Formats: sequence, structure tokens, C-alpha cells
Amino acid sequence: MKVFLQRRWFLIALVLMISAGHWLGHIFPTAISQLLEQFFGSQQKSWLVAAILFCMSVTLDGRRFRQALASPAPVLIAVLVNAVLMPLAAPVLMPLQFSPDLAAGLLIAASVPCTLAAASVWTRRAGGNDAVSLLVTLVTNGGCVVFTPFWLQTFASGSVELGLSSMMQKLFLTALVPTAVGQLVRMLPALRAAADSHKTALGVAAQLGVLVIVFTAACDGGRRLAVGADASSAGTAAPTLAALAVVTASCIGLHLAAMSVALGASSLLRLDAADRIAVGFAGSQKTLPIGVLIATDPAMFGDRYPWAVFPMLIFHASQLFIDTAVADRFRSQVSSASSSSDPAVAPAGSAPANGKSGT
Repeated sequence: MKVFLQRRWFLIALVLMISAGHWLGHIFPTAISQLLEQFFGSQQKSWLVAAILFCMSVTLDGRRFRQALASPAPVLIAVLVNAVLMPLAAPVLMPLQFSPDLAAGLLIAASVPCTLAAASVWTRRAGGNDAVSLLVTLVTNGGCVVFTPFWLQTFASGSVELGLSSMMQKLFLTALVPTAVGQLVRMLPALRAAADSHKTALGVAAQLGVLVIVFTAACDGGRRLAVGADASSAGTAAPTLAALAVVTASCIGLHLAAMSVALGASSLLRLDAADRIAVGFAGSQKTLPIGVLIATDPAMFGDRYPWAVFPMLIFHASQLFIDTAVADRFRSQVSSASSSSDPAVAPAGSAPANGKSGT
């Protein structure tokens, strides 16, 4: 039981935070509204997202990027699937959604970058090459300053007024700067050693920050369910069970389709098993903090589409549960192949991770 909790505590906490947040927001809408406005406004949320991204970036070993750059095909495939094909696929599913809020939220989930830590954690867990997933993480999170606003402007500008320059500026300060600073800190040997020695603590701190973001977003969602959408919103009602079922299926389908395309392209190019595993996870996972920031920020989608955060929460939670099972299956296949002395499918040299990361 102890081992189970150590490996799954974040997934369990994620479900509990979403459930408890919705319940509290629904039961105490006025108090929750006052607390969120006073202690967790847009500015505080931006600072927390920046802190989370810094904590995760400072633990990424940039020296391993050279390994991935020596053979860039896996990185290019994963970046193409994550930053181009997934945003292009989302508009196909948007008309199926029951409300503009959920359609916009699905687009946001598809347009944000790869997870900062989870892709590498699941890659290592499955016996894959985490040097590839690390570089995909860096490229997509650095490029989200341009890619994410571009896709949102392209596919959502007709239904919501987006300030492209202000969005790019906010993502630059909230996503790119802390990620870059984290890597710059690692250039100093003493600070790099300190970050490596406290890697678990920094990872847990980042995960706790993610749980705070999830909890407050769930509280706000529950509050809106109790009081109804604001008059300034698009006028959509609270999502029904049918609407949530459709958007959940869309999120899961998008994630699995992206993973399948990434794995299929890797197989066509005859990449080895370790690289294929990394491409599968890094090409299909999406980060939560940036998505929640975009979905809830009043200057972006928060005011007009109050339910847009739901698909982001659903996408992130479902991908973690799905990828845990996928990683275990990959690990079993790699171990079986390795025991038969096939050098093409040997693990990439990293010990299996404990599955403790979800950003």
C-alpha cells in the first residue's frame, strides 16, 4: 500500500482536489468568490505558474540535450505532433462540443506545450530515451510564446477577442522566462549540484503548485455551477453530463490519436524502441499550468468562456491515468525484448521513475 501511494499520490490528489474544489465552490459560492478574488487573482496565478515552471526547468539536465541533437529525428517528430498536428486536429472535434466554452477549452488543451516533467518521467518509467523528451519539453515550452497564441488566434479569434501581443507577452514572462532562468541557473556548477540534490523536493513543490491551481480552478467551476455563468459570458449554461462525456471522449481521443501518430511515424522511420517511447509520450502530453492560466485569465478566455478550464483539467487528468498504464505496458515489452538480447530495444539507460510528476 505504501509503495502504491508513493507511486500514485499525485493522481489520487488530483482527483481529490477536483472533487473537493467543485463541492466547496458549489456549497459556498460567495465565500469562494471572495477568497479567490483576494488571494488568487490573475497576478498571483501568473506568479505561481512561473514558479512551477522554474522548479521543473531547474531540474532538467540540459547536458543531455546534446544526445538528442546528435540524432534529431525523434525530437522533430514529437514537436511536429505536439505543436502542429494536435492544434490542427482540435478544430475537427470542436463542432461536436455542446457549448462554445468546451470547444474553446479543447482548443486550449491542444495548443499548449508538452508537459515539463511528466513526459520524461513516463518515458523513463517505460524504459525510453528521456534525452529526447527533455529536448521536446524545452522546444515546445520555449516555442509556446509563438505557437499557442497563433493557434488560438487562428481558430478562436472569430468567437472571442484575443489580444495577441498581450497574450504573447504574458506567456513570455510566465513560461519562457522561468524556463530559461532555470536552465541558466544550471550553468553554475554549485547551483546545478544543489538543484540535483534537491530534485525530489523541487518536483514535489511543483506538483503541489499544480494541485493548488487545479483546486482553485475546480472551486471556481463549482462556484459557477451554483450561481450560473456571468452576464458578460457567452451565455452558455453549466455543462451537462452529456457535454462532459463528449468533451472527455474528445480529450482522450485526441491524446491517443496523437500518441498513435507519433509512434506510427517513429516506426516508419525505423527509430529504435527507446526513441519511439519518448516520441509517443512527448508528442501527446500537454502541460496543465499554462493551459489553466489561458483558460481562466480574464484577459484571455476566463471572462467570456467560464467553463473553458474544464477540458484542460480533463485532458491532463486523463492523460496521466492513460499514460501510467501505457508506460507499464511499454516497460514490460522492453524488458521482455531486452531479456531476449535484442540490442535495438534495450532501455535507454535511465532507471525507471517513480511516477511522481504530473506537470
